[in-house]
Amino acid sequence: MDAGLKRELEDKVRSGERLSREDGIALYASDDLAWLGGLAHEVRTRLNGDVVHFNVNRHLNMTNVCTASCAYCSFQRKPGEKDAYTMRIEEAVALAKGMEAEQLTELHIVNGLHPNLPWRYYPRSLKALKEALPGVSLKAFTATEIHHFETISGLSASEILDELIEAGLESLTGGGAEIFDWEVRQQIVDHDTHWEDWSRIHRLAHEKGLKTPATMLYGHIEEPRHRVDHVLRLRELQDETGGFQVFIPLRYQHDFVDVRDGVVRNRLQARTSMATGAEALRTFAVSRLLFDNVPHVKVFWVMHGVQTAQLALQHGADDMDGSVVEYKITHDADSFGTPAKLTRDDLLGLIRDAGFRPVERNTRYEVIREFEGPDPQRREAPQPMRL
Repeated sequence: MDAGLKRELEDKVRSGERLSREDGIALYASDDLAWLGGLAHEVRTRLNGDVVHFNVNRHLNMTNVCTASCAYCSFQRKPGEKDAYTMRIEEAVALAKGMEAEQLTELHIVNGLHPNLPWRYYPRSLKALKEALPGVSLKAFTATEIHHFETISGLSASEILDELIEAGLESLTGGGAEIFDWEVRQQIVDHDTHWEDWSRIHRLAHEKGLKTPATMLYGHIEEPRHRVDHVLRLRELQDETGGFQVFIPLRYQHDFVDVRDGVVRNRLQARTSMATGAEALRTFAVSRLLFDNVPHVKVFWVMHGVQTAQLALQHGADDMDGSVVEYKITHDADSFGTPAKLTRDDLLGLIRDAGFRPVERNTRYEVIREFEGPDPQRREAPQPMRL
């Protein structure tokens, strides 16, 4: 990138001018990651200061049985297949209750598209979980699952969301987005929920007062132009509804180990390589710069590794997700070395070591508790990137 274009992009960012599709593609083409990260960090600091948000949550995947066979997915199983499972509602409640002593604030629930479970299983699950843990927010179901519920119930998405909200739903999850561009999507997705239905369902959720996250699965067969297109579609929807709280880039994972049944389910990995750490940081930085109307960018440490997650905090991210606990969708795929769980103290230490001040939040990004930042008396105390 020549110096003139750099200055032009810097001027746009610092004046608050919206970046274009061409600007996003140019930013991805830059080989100056320090400059790119610094520019994104400047925006991140303007929006969120020296704060890094986190929450104490538990992921629940109540069934891995799925009608779809998406090319990237190592989580799904077919009915009767080895390791296929479906939890009884009581079992899901018991797992959630196991974290009650740790002051759990959120349950994050994503499932396979089960062909035989009745629609009523899902609102009943939420109601039982809410009754067992009344102070815990329920972030549940992707837009793909809501679309599936329409099929199995005969109800509209609006009616489904109303029932789920009555049962305790406080937010959808952001999954099912992958990459919206059809050129890519038709090669990686094996279900019927694409941009039109994904956006329709999140628009409905926002109209009903829910705030939701949005995601992007990157680092497989897509190109930077597809990532830019993905973000700009979401940015336009955010202009309309204002309902997205956070954007979450998710790094595609290879199926390194699946020794339990000897099956490699990831059909993309023969022609792909996972995104490098530098490409991950570039993706966070460009996303932060393009998303001028979404307040937060989250790094999901499970998919990036703890050290890359810390670096992402200096490349546009201001949220380090949560304690997680048993994220089967990723851990069924990889041997990446990320732990199944980080405690509150673990997260506090990682955030401080990256040079930031931890703030515990709830699902709605309301502050639960603020913590001290890095110890200023510590020799060579870590500091955020200086601009």
